[in-house]
Amino acid sequence: MHKRPRNGSTTAQITATLREEIIAGILPPKAPLRQQALAARFQASRMPVRESLQILAREGLVTWPTGRSARVAPLDPAELREISEMRMIAESLALRLSVPAMSDHDLAHARSLHAAAREADSRQFAALNSAFHQAILAPCNRPRLLAHIEELGKLSQRYLMVAVNDLGYAPRSHDEHSRILAACKARDADQACRLLERHITAASTALLAHLTPLAD
Repeated sequence: MHKRPRNGSTTAQITATLREEIIAGILPPKAPLRQQALAARFQASRMPVRESLQILAREGLVTWPTGRSARVAPLDPAELREISEMRMIAESLALRLSVPAMSDHDLAHARSLHAAAREADSRQFAALNSAFHQAILAPCNRPRLLAHIEELGKLSQRYLMVAVNDLGYAPRSHDEHSRILAACKARDADQACRLLERHITAASTALLAHLTPLAD
């Protein structure tokens, strides 16, 4: 169900709502995004709607060919494979640098996010999962690397929700996060990186097997 329209929604509000609905699958792949209908829904002019669609297109969540209407981007196994490969390399590097720098406060923050994710419904899972990954990587203190990882994370969220909703992947993800946290607490960077790489690879492999027949 779509969220209730806001009175004169801003570009940021429209973007955030559409992004959440695309990631959650409420707006399915290839769904049309007609500016007039969205403007009516959000009680806004077409300008903030157009700006929102442009932002989402830059994020890879919307396709908007020249001279044609905007649509929700399709789920693409090739894109998922590339995102997962890039995430594995970038996040492993960040975690290797992060583990020796982690404070007790950093670990406590990551544990609190992990606990919240275990109790969350599927609509909240993607954001909490992303926040957990950010929490264990942030102590690496590499702003450009973290910004790169954040962008990859945004692209991967929609695929993650397919794994959660279609494959029931959340319990496995929670267990893998627990083991990664334990390795971080033990200050075992090698083990933490091995577990993180397996975590990303396992989800990608399961999703590719699920999505590839759908894309044929």
